[in-house]
Amino acid sequence: MKKMIDPVIFGVHAVSRVMNEEPGRVKVLYVQIGRCDATVERLRAAATSHGLPIEDLPRHRLQQITGSGKHQGVAAIVDTIPPLDGRGLEQLLAGIDNPLLLALDGVQDPHNLGACLRSAEAAGVDAILVPRDRAVGVTGAVRKVASGAADSVPVAQVTNLARTLRMLADKNIWRFGAAAGEGRDLYELDLRGPLCLVFGGESQGMRRLTREHCDVLFNIPMHGSAESLNVSVATGVCLFEAVRQRRTS
Repeated sequence: MKKMIDPVIFGVHAVSRVMNEEPGRVKVLYVQIGRCDATVERLRAAATSHGLPIEDLPRHRLQQITGSGKHQGVAAIVDTIPPLDGRGLEQLLAGIDNPLLLALDGVQDPHNLGACLRSAEAAGVDAILVPRDRAVGVTGAVRKVASGAADSVPVAQVTNLARTLRMLADKNIWRFGAAAGEGRDLYELDLRGPLCLVFGGESQGMRRLTREHCDVLFNIPMHGSAESLNVSVATGVCLFEAVRQRRTS
């Protein structure tokens, strides 16, 4: 079995969150030489209090470690949380009465996935389903955009998304697929019950088999000249419509 590489998280929000909530996962804190503002001092103090090593590095070295020039002067190596597989997802669902799930079919852009993770965490999503292939993984860039949500919302990487959607149907979980300009109006849907919202990737939307395994296709009504929304924006709109309905049910 291939050994999993411990992920690098970077950016002020992502590093602060894991340091505050799960300091036991942190292996080492990296700080850019010369950065000494209040946020960095709090991170240094937290790392010291937990006995964690701190390394001061030049900016170019941080960029090499993180693979990004947008590290904001801080990064950390953390213990890996392995994604759920199909069986792990089923075990998770067994303990949830009225699940709210999000399935992303082939999102390629790490910024989009990170934003979707962040919206999902804020909306109280119970798990996110992504295909193992032809989709971006939970990379350091994704973790930065997600601002810690990548480690607080369970992510299930599944080999066959269509088969997983069939499994959800067997558990009486409705599957509503977003399709620009097609199907029912979002605001006509009842989103209060066990539900998986399904979104496609940036270029081609949902694949054919994914569409075929949705119970309902729906669209977000558009009043301007744009035909569709960015997948991360659409995800946020739909998730919080579900939240609104569930609060008033």
